[in-house]
Amino acid sequence: MRWFGPNDPTPLSALRQAGCAGVVTALHQLPVGAVWPVEEIRQRQQLIEADNAQYAPLQWVVVESLPVHEDIKKGLPTRTQYIENYKESLRNLAACGIHTVCYNFMPVLDWSRTNLSYEMPDGSRALRFVWQDFAVFDLCILKRPGAETDYAPAVVAAAHSQFASMSAADVAELTNTVLLGLPGSEEAFELAGFQALLNEYAAINANALRENLYYFLRAVGPVAEEVGVNLCIHPDDPPYPLLGLPRVVSTEADLAGLLAAYDSPANGLTFCTGSLGVRSDNDLPGMVQRFGSRIHFVHLRATKREENPRNFHEADHLTGDVDMYAVVKALVQEELRRAQSGTGNPELPMRPDHGHQMLDDLQKRTYPGYSAIGRLRGLAELRGLELGIRRSLLEAAQNPPERKMADLSVPRFV
Repeated sequence: MRWFGPNDPTPLSALRQAGCAGVVTALHQLPVGAVWPVEEIRQRQQLIEADNAQYAPLQWVVVESLPVHEDIKKGLPTRTQYIENYKESLRNLAACGIHTVCYNFMPVLDWSRTNLSYEMPDGSRALRFVWQDFAVFDLCILKRPGAETDYAPAVVAAAHSQFASMSAADVAELTNTVLLGLPGSEEAFELAGFQALLNEYAAINANALRENLYYFLRAVGPVAEEVGVNLCIHPDDPPYPLLGLPRVVSTEADLAGLLAAYDSPANGLTFCTGSLGVRSDNDLPGMVQRFGSRIHFVHLRATKREENPRNFHEADHLTGDVDMYAVVKALVQEELRRAQSGTGNPELPMRPDHGHQMLDDLQKRTYPGYSAIGRLRGLAELRGLELGIRRSLLEAAQNPPERKMADLSVPRFV
């Protein structure tokens, strides 16, 4: 499970009691672009492992995320130093025994939602994205120049009408929700300076951003190979352009181009079913089959497209538009392929991504999407699904080797 460090409302003991052996975390206290020193990495490891002698052990197994500085995304001359810093951080992580590093290449905002407390039919609360609400922010609150061209005329009219009826509190809530943008953070961007950040991308279209991503990969990839680190990019969330900003990690074609740009096992994917599943044209089980050897980390969650397909909310892990059975089956088969071929990590790190705020967590402070109980429910459902798939594959196999029978029976979620 993901853990945001000492200030996370979910303690490490909760992850351990959930049955996790691996922790996914990052040094959020360090500024973006700074080198991650060995001392800071080891301190975080020691914190995670502090109770290992007394309880079931926990290990830091995945970095999420080692962020990419905006100057790299924009292709500025200053990117050279930030890329050197990134390389040094990779070397330091490898020296500490951490070899899976997740990152993303989304400009300015890490993720976007318009509602952090959408009430579900059972009374739990989920994250939601509504295109018209986002248009209200863009057109009427931010007032981004030229924004009208990104929306259909009916959406523009509806957004202005909706804004006219909103209270000051409504406007403030929508603004803070859209500008939150960083998982584990409770501080939003300041509206006053936000347009200036967008302006810096005015001359950067999708092709330019894509080339800047490929430049970054070709620069850091050899170091990742040298020290045995698997880089795994996270898809765009949501997987389409927003606020005039390009998005280049949203479709199967995007992923194929990225993997070909630096064709090395060190250049891989964080396969996030929630982000990729927002688009109906993404064939998730097929993508696992086609990109399986380059998947280094997995986020499992489900989103549900609404009547307007631009709107979606985060559904229960086994419902929504993601065929979770088919996805998990393809992932299990990829693990078995690795075990049989002796190539790649046969225990693919996976985590239940996000979860509904529910039960006692409704009265607690939680990071959006990262309440303990909702993720625990998702983890339990996914573990049961995985175990059923493994058992069915085992029973269908003809005279399976005894060693493989043991491998098939153990769920691999962290």
